[in-house]
Order: sequence, then C-alpha cells, then structure tokens
Amino acid sequence: MTAWLVRRFINNAAQLENQQVRMAYGTLGTGVGICLNLLLTLSKFLLGLFTGSLAIIADAVNNLSDAFGSIVSLVTVRMAQKPVDQEHPFGHGRLEYIGALGVGSFIVVMGLSLLRDGVGAIFASEKLLLSMPVMILLLMAALVKLWLFFFYRKLGRTVNNAALLAASKDSIGDVLATLGVLISIGLQYTFGWQADGVMSVLVALVVLKTGFDVCKDTIGLLLGERPDPQKANAIKEKLLTYDGVLGMHDLVLHDYGPGRSIASVHAEVSAKADIVAIHEMIDRAEREIGKEVGSLLCIHMDPIDTENEGISTLKAQIEAFLRQMDSRLTLHDFRLVPGQAQINLIFDCVLPSESVDRDALVRSLADYVKSLDERYRVVVQFDMNFS
Repeated sequence: MTAWLVRRFINNAAQLENQQVRMAYGTLGTGVGICLNLLLTLSKFLLGLFTGSLAIIADAVNNLSDAFGSIVSLVTVRMAQKPVDQEHPFGHGRLEYIGALGVGSFIVVMGLSLLRDGVGAIFASEKLLLSMPVMILLLMAALVKLWLFFFYRKLGRTVNNAALLAASKDSIGDVLATLGVLISIGLQYTFGWQADGVMSVLVALVVLKTGFDVCKDTIGLLLGERPDPQKANAIKEKLLTYDGVLGMHDLVLHDYGPGRSIASVHAEVSAKADIVAIHEMIDRAEREIGKEVGSLLCIHMDPIDTENEGISTLKAQIEAFLRQMDSRLTLHDFRLVPGQAQINLIFDCVLPSESVDRDALVRSLADYVKSLDERYRVVVQFDMNFS
C-alpha cells in the first residue's frame, strides 16, 4: 500500500535530494495521517459513548491529538521548503524539527489530560457495555495504527523527516494503548474486574512516555547532536583518496535541516607542494565530495613539513605518549619554533567529548618533552572532536 501511494502521489520519488520531492513525501505522510486519525477519532468516540468506557474515549482524544499533530507537521513540512532569504541564509529546513517538537508537545499535553481522567475513573469506575462488534472494531483500529506506524517510518526514513518519524513512534504507542483498552474489556468480561480506570492510566503513561521521547529526540536535533557517523566517515575516506592529501582533522558538520548541511574540514598537505596545484585539487574535492554526500563542503589547507625527519620523529613520540595516556587523544598541526634558550613545540590536541583534565594533561606533556630535551616547551591548543 505504501509503495502504491508513493507511486500515485509523488512524482520523481527516487530523487530524494530534491527538496520538492521531500516536501511531497511529507505532505503524503501527514495527509494520510490526518484522514485516518480523524476517522479513528470519530469511531472510537462513538464506541466510547456506547460502551461507557473512559479508556476508549481517552483513546479517541489521543487520536484527535494525533490528527492535530499531523496538521502541525503538514504546515511545518511545507514551510520548511521556503527559499533562502536575507534573514535566513541557510534556509528554513529546521522548521521540520520544530514540527516534530510540536507533535511531541501535543502528545505530552494529551497524555497529562488522560492521566488526570484515568486517576479519577479509578475511584468512580462504571460497568462497561460489552459486545463482540466493539471488540472487533477496536482490534481493527489497532491494526490501522500499526499500519500507520510502518507507513510513517518508511516515509520518514526515506527522506529523513523528523516529524514523520515522531508520528511513527506515536502510532506504535497508540497500538499499545488500544490493546490496553481491549485488555480492560476482556478482564471485565472474564473476571468481572472493572479495570477501565487502571487501563486508562496505563494508556496515559504510554502516551506520556512516547511524547517525552519525541520531544527529547527533537530538542537534541535543534541543540545540535553529534553528526551522522556514516556521513562523517564518508567525507574522511573520500578526502584521503585525493593525491596530495596526507591527512585530515577538525571535521565539523552543521545541520540546518534534513538535506541541508554544511561541512568543514582541514586537509593536511605538504608544505613543499605546488600551492596552485593543491588549491585546484582542494576545489575539485569540495565539489565532488560535497555532491556525493549531499553537503556544502569547505576544505581548509594545512601545510605540514614532511621532509624534516627530526620533526616527524618528535611528533611520532608525542603521539605515542598521548595514546598511552588515552587512546582517544590525537594531535595535528605540529610545528617546531626554535629559540636561544628554549624550543617551542606547538600543536593542537584533539580531546574526546567527555571532560578531560586539561591542566593535568599539559603538565604531563611538559614533563615528557623535557625528558626528551630540557629546552623543549609545549604550547598546546585543545580542540574537540565534533564528528
């Protein structure tokens, strides 16, 4: 069904780098979600009134919130395609993340409302009206939500749409919620237990957990998470295949919304190389790698001395010392500045994301280089590993 809908409503569906195609995926996903959630809301609300089940009515309200969430997602998905303007030189792509946050907020608000009503129902429970058609209709509603879960997830993963992925998490939570309602009806039918209020609270807790998870994931995207390791590794591997690139460091990926990222990296080249030829190679690498990974790529050239064996040996010794202290520590931009009384060893040290005692590290480095030569002094600049 999903494949048929994509073929029917999305032109050039395979051109995922095209922002108009991405918008079509988002519009299809949210449009189907609005229609099905409104249908489920109406059917469950009528069932809830017929049976007197607060849990079913709570589930209907939850589906109504899903429909509103889909409307928010639809608006933000389309607004995210607005072209670059003077106030937003990187575009409006992060509106998709804001849409996902809106979905998560809807889920949390409705979950709190359901929790309040469920607690009240525990102390004032009423007997439910049971019938096989009610059970069948609720089971069908759960199956519809299960299909929506796979539908949202398929489209969301295809175009990396945060709002659709948030809706998929909500849908699987709704499946569990509806199953909880069925269990409460089954318990009353089998044992006479009036567990409607308890199940309503459990439904609310499932909804709240889903909402908090969606908000947490989306806030992480807005704050700036560690970039996709596959894209980072692809840039590293491809850059090192170019003649003249001896190494690389300081790779940073900036996310401005799905399909909109900017990458920067420092490429190490020989200080003795032809600067014009190296510049041409760097320009070509920026175009070719940027196109392949779908990012605007900026490469900075870092010249290194490859012919001075003394510097190379000293650098290797300090690198080995750093690895001995912590296998995650690396260095780059190593250079030696001689003076009359002392020799400065200047380099950048890349730290892992976790906190490191920099003062202790500097003291250890200073003691180590002095053990090699009393004239050595370390001048170290600390970098973070952003990728």
